[in-house]
Amino acid sequence: MKTNKILLIAILLLAALLRFWKLNDYPALNADESAIGYNAYSLIQTGMDEHGNSWPIHFQSFNDYKPGLYFYLVLPFVKFSGLNEWAVRIPSATLGVLSVWAIYLLVNELFGSKMANSQWLIDKKNKLIINHESLAISASFLLAISPWHIHFSRGGWEVSVATFFITLGLYFFVKAIRKSNLLLFALCSLLFALSFYTYHAARIVVPLLGIGLLVIYRDSIKKNVKNVALAGLVGLVALLPLIKDFTRPEISSRAAGVGLFADPGPLSRVNEQRGEHGDYTSIQAKLLHNKAVNYSLAFLDNWSEHYHGLFLFLSGDDIQRNKVPETGQMYLFDILFLTLGVVFLLKSKILNPKSRNLILWWLLVAPTASALTFQSPHALRSQNMVIPLTIIGAVGFSYILKWLKLNITSKSLLTTYYILLATVIFWNFARYQHMYWIHMAKEYPFSSQYGVKELVAYVNENKDKYENIIVTDRYDQPYILFLFYLKYPPDMFQKEHELTARDKFGFSTVRAFDRFEFRSIEWDTDQPTNPNSLIIGTDEEIPDEANIVKEIYGTNGYKYFQVVAN
Repeated sequence: MKTNKILLIAILLLAALLRFWKLNDYPALNADESAIGYNAYSLIQTGMDEHGNSWPIHFQSFNDYKPGLYFYLVLPFVKFSGLNEWAVRIPSATLGVLSVWAIYLLVNELFGSKMANSQWLIDKKNKLIINHESLAISASFLLAISPWHIHFSRGGWEVSVATFFITLGLYFFVKAIRKSNLLLFALCSLLFALSFYTYHAARIVVPLLGIGLLVIYRDSIKKNVKNVALAGLVGLVALLPLIKDFTRPEISSRAAGVGLFADPGPLSRVNEQRGEHGDYTSIQAKLLHNKAVNYSLAFLDNWSEHYHGLFLFLSGDDIQRNKVPETGQMYLFDILFLTLGVVFLLKSKILNPKSRNLILWWLLVAPTASALTFQSPHALRSQNMVIPLTIIGAVGFSYILKWLKLNITSKSLLTTYYILLATVIFWNFARYQHMYWIHMAKEYPFSSQYGVKELVAYVNENKDKYENIIVTDRYDQPYILFLFYLKYPPDMFQKEHELTARDKFGFSTVRAFDRFEFRSIEWDTDQPTNPNSLIIGTDEEIPDEANIVKEIYGTNGYKYFQVVAN
């Protein structure tokens, strides 16, 4: 027991190192993170967000109405440490580390001696034994080094916080079932409710998990009907402000904008398929080719892609911001661990099949929210998948260790196998770290907003020399990064800015505040009509003969901006 505690502390320290190392520098701050930080700053200064909304539940931001809890978690860090990268990212990194602890607690509770009436998981031949403490340690270690989990813990990503709430909520539920404890049920309910306030995907995944819990633990729930009902009431009361906020059409319209039905592809396919019939109005054509069928098939295709080996083990998400070059969401060695883990869970004499069923159910429903959007597979929206996958992988990892110990009689040969296994794990981990720190920002130079911090520093030093400063909008939402790094007074910004109408992707932006203007650079027009101005554009927008006074490079060595004194 003492050894396990020491191992857990060491694993938590490793998790902290991997998530906090150079957290303020790498990767560069993106627009969403800047929006979180600046809106928290605005609340501190004025009691309103950047657009003048008082203490909102959803933050209007780019008219994407972000769930608000992460903003409020960031607020005290901005208050006491100032508006900077650390303040925005510390909550995500901290709860990322605590998720490593939470998975340890959850696995211990799912497979522990008190829950399973034994401290072992045994195979059909009653030969292979896996200690639940060792399994919990394995799960915490694998999550600590997980590429999927590290990536979204090292930024102001709300999803890592939602995953923590879900994991800890499940732990309290399983423990509450064992102890028949109202307080534990209430804590579970509150944590699930908090996940709703944190990230959109949780609003789909948690109810589906809840359905699974009601079915899997129905016998125990019948014995705890009063406690479960009271805890459900606590959760419902906690969600009432959120439910009320959902009555606002602008909130629900954001979800529709990224939803599967926003993709016209399946509907176009319906028309195409019906047109291939002799009579496109026939009952056969309508029954076989309609929106319900085609959008259901699109959903199933999206859902299944999250289990594809290319996504999980080789190349990861298609969106560069969500991935590392030549790296899947998991390691290559996880292929072996997951395969053995699934086989063991399905075929072995698990003393508590409810634990197995919960893990497998979670794995099945985890990508549902992501599959309901037209961008799929999506590592961010399906990030909660990492927890059940890690637990299954830990089962496979523990299986290998125990199998070797029980079947290899030669100590020297056993040591050799252990060293070989450790080498494979370390090589995969080291390569991921190398690709993350050395190659990611260079191979994906637009995965985050490198160069903007350097640009704002230069502009801030020289802005008083010019009447106007025109900045390219080639990169995502430049206005919010300027507000963030300039620490522009929120009360002034609230009075002088306007949001544009939503674009085809459902986002709005701000084109101007103070002396700054953000738009595409049209050199032949802008140069003669904007005297005494700084014109800041990309290589493609600024001609070589222009009076370029500064070239702005990001920390990755890539040139992002050319500054012209006009």
